[in-house]
Amino acid sequence: MDVGGRSGEMEVLVRVAQEGSLSAAARTLGLTPSAVSRIIARTEQRLGTRLLLRTTRAITFTAEGEAYLRGARRILADLAEVEGAIADQSVPKGRIRVSAALGHGRLAIVPLVAAFSARYPNIVVDLTLGDEVVDILGGQADVGVRFGPLPDSPLTARKIGDTGQVVVASPDYLARHGTPEAPEDLLEHNCLRFNFRRAEPNWPFVRDGDAFSLKVCGNIECSSGEALAQLARVGAGIARIGAFTVNEDIERGDLVPLLETFNPGEREPIHAVFVGGPTMPARVRLFVDFLIEHHRL
Repeated sequence: MDVGGRSGEMEVLVRVAQEGSLSAAARTLGLTPSAVSRIIARTEQRLGTRLLLRTTRAITFTAEGEAYLRGARRILADLAEVEGAIADQSVPKGRIRVSAALGHGRLAIVPLVAAFSARYPNIVVDLTLGDEVVDILGGQADVGVRFGPLPDSPLTARKIGDTGQVVVASPDYLARHGTPEAPEDLLEHNCLRFNFRRAEPNWPFVRDGDAFSLKVCGNIECSSGEALAQLARVGAGIARIGAFTVNEDIERGDLVPLLETFNPGEREPIHAVFVGGPTMPARVRLFVDFLIEHHRL
């Protein structure tokens, strides 16, 4: 190792503290014990104080040595972080933790993760699918994919797309309970709803250009759009969910879109949220840029 500079001297001292002896530190550094001893003596001479007290049995640090050791550890950690960040810019690597909703993640994010990993094989994508909102500021994920309006937050958000909503039911359910012709008819039906906190209890509609909402009721609530689609497919009730979740079901005839003339056509934004700023790792920026470029529903 290069011990000609002060960072090299600091590393020698830190290694001595870790190993507990000059000889053990010398072995891990690829140096001789006498070379380690000379480096410490040179550091002490420059500082004008003793850093180590050496006996035949043990090495102890003086008060000045302990203070120098704390500073050396901090400086070496900062140096490693800076060098790692620079290396990350040139050859992106490391782990990125991504959180996405179950249905959207399976249909839209998983294929993008496969393509991203093929392009950047040195980046490990740790993908978690679930409908819980993870705490990104608390370190539970690096990137979260979020639907709908975002609350005020220090997180950075970039829009990666949007999606519409559709009211659907199975042919079997409609055969047994009738087909609603107007939004008010839903009051006589079992409506399947989301149960998470940001879910609105009312379903929005439009009639003759005027927007209105209707408070629907039902005996099943769920956090997952895919689960609501499955419940609708087996005839449990009528659901209003993201069109991307049920497009294939509609094409197959397993679900029937309802009340389309009353659909307000609103679009729900989809954002990637993350901790931004100048210290954001390149791998996070690359992943978010990849989502923006390739995300499709």
